[in-house]
Amino acid sequence: MSEELKFVQTPSQTIGPFFGFALPIERGEQLVPGHRAGAIRLHGTVTDGAGEPVIDAVVEAWQADETGAISTECGVLARDGYGFTGFGRTSTNLAGAYSFTTVKPGAVGRSAPYVLITIFARGLTRHLFTRAYFPEDVDAHAGDAVLSAAGGRAGTLVSVADGDGSYRFDIRLQGENETVYLDFDA
Repeated sequence: MSEELKFVQTPSQTIGPFFGFALPIERGEQLVPGHRAGAIRLHGTVTDGAGEPVIDAVVEAWQADETGAISTECGVLARDGYGFTGFGRTSTNLAGAYSFTTVKPGAVGRSAPYVLITIFARGLTRHLFTRAYFPEDVDAHAGDAVLSAAGGRAGTLVSVADGDGSYRFDIRLQGENETVYLDFDA
């Protein structure tokens, strides 16, 4: 066999990330630059059922801007240093921590303002979807269909304000206080 053996991306049998194929996105954690007026930090940790940090998860944030408008622009992977992208992607570190610089979204429709979070991690056969709501929107929470459907576990969907413009949203993959996940037929 004289041909050079080439290694190429193969179909995944479980959710990766296995390749650096789509990671990192340069400044992927920045939906807006940190110097932008109204910029906030949304951060937290991803932990497994034993409460141990998941050190190689990928976390994505999808959201509307401050007015509740969803970006329809192409090229959200490109960061121009001043605009809002509506999409961010980052990986967890050795402490299982992730962080995004973004803006607090406006309400979309009748929902309370939220950031849609997607989690990819080893051992998951499919990625997970959840929402991170903001604690100061209590009145809007009362009319939000997702929070209402979550019942007594709705608290796992609400971030905690931990500083000026900083919100902590911890993601528990399973076990006690497991984060509520959403099912999409897509």
